Amino acid sequence: MTQQQYALSPDHDAHIASAIGKFFRRIIPMLALMLIVNQIDRANIGFVKAELQTDAGISAAAFGLGAGLFFIGYALFEVPSNMMLKKLGARVWLTRIMITWGMVVVLTGFVSTPLHFYLLRFLLGVAEAGFFPGVLFYFRQWVPNAWRGRATAMVLSATASAFLFSGPLTGAILMMHDVGGIAGWKWVMFMEGGGSIVIGLLAAFVLVSKPEGAKWLSDAEKQALAQQLALEDDAREEHAVTHGRWGLITDRSLLSYCLIFFTMTMTGYTLVFWLPQIIQRIQGFNSFETGLLTAVPWLFAIVALFLLGKATDRYRDKLDRGLGIAMLIAACGTFMATLGTPWFGFVAMIVACIGSKVSAAFFWPMPQSELPASIAAPGIALINSIGNLGGFFAPTVFGYLEMHTGSTTGGLYALTSVSVVTGLYLLLRRKPVPPAFGHTERNHVRQSSH
Repeated sequence: MTQQQYALSPDHDAHIASAIGKFFRRIIPMLALMLIVNQIDRANIGFVKAELQTDAGISAAAFGLGAGLFFIGYALFEVPSNMMLKKLGARVWLTRIMITWGMVVVLTGFVSTPLHFYLLRFLLGVAEAGFFPGVLFYFRQWVPNAWRGRATAMVLSATASAFLFSGPLTGAILMMHDVGGIAGWKWVMFMEGGGSIVIGLLAAFVLVSKPEGAKWLSDAEKQALAQQLALEDDAREEHAVTHGRWGLITDRSLLSYCLIFFTMTMTGYTLVFWLPQIIQRIQGFNSFETGLLTAVPWLFAIVALFLLGKATDRYRDKLDRGLGIAMLIAACGTFMATLGTPWFGFVAMIVACIGSKVSAAFFWPMPQSELPASIAAPGIALINSIGNLGGFFAPTVFGYLEMHTGSTTGGLYALTSVSVVTGLYLLLRRKPVPPAFGHTERNHVRQSSH
């Protein structure tokens, strides 16, 4: 359909800007909070590893297997979860995800054998499956193309912010050891899991699945937003390859997105594993100060995300080039971290964290904007599902190379080289030029940049 067929009002652009402004103020803060809690609950098991080994008899090998089983459950149920979100709506499904993962975290406080640990880590992956891609698909139902880059940058900043809170929060709860005769690691699971349940219940009263259900939008804003989103869906379908839904999911461009994100995830987990080791080599800091130092690279990454959020909307036709540059920056940072003094390595890791997080800001608007509406939900979920298997693959490579070389440097170089290859591929490949912005979308890009 054309814009004329949709009979756009003279104030169409102004209504879009007003509606998106309200969405950003009312919905984005709740999504950001949910993502922060999500990252804290996913990572808290690493802070209680020693206590689990003592109290539940979980060896290092068993702990590693349990950590990997999380990603298996996550990957298996990612696509079905996002298809359920499309059917039931974000308000129902995102809150369901959060409440059930909170319940699994609480149950983890009762782990007493390795088998219990394996089962609950797998179930945590199942419960959490579809959350992040669900948020991205939620944007497809609310946010036009010209604003989606900034929205994505906001929620990615939230995931980076989790690194600022997880250490101090979990450390403080661990200090409750033996309060009420309960071990500190159990308090971590009970309190952080319980917090997720409470926030999930609160989110049910805040989230609105689609614009037509938002009481805080005027009728004119609802109509303008619905028309703009329908126009963009029609444009995507017009340029889509005409074969079945599951055939589209195996399309070469979608598989390319899966492989690129897989590489990005491996790079991200390289940072997670390597950054603490770099900082621990710096002398003169106690454990609390070391924890604060660990947060510094992520602070720089958050600032970079905010600065580049608008750019991803303004230069949407150059996102793949920006992604290639960002991945090369991340790779250079991780490589340089192996050289020189610990302080030089720390500065290099700041560069790597910026490159890694900015890569995600350049990446996610591409499939969000380009996938046809008919496969958007399962397509985004498939990308995230396959990509997150990098979280299983990266530690496996690290462990294997460390066992055979006695150092993590070999694993670092191996994973970094994959990022270099992917970054160069993105910079050198010949990609078809996307359709030019329409008049309405150009207006939205200008407004979203103010």
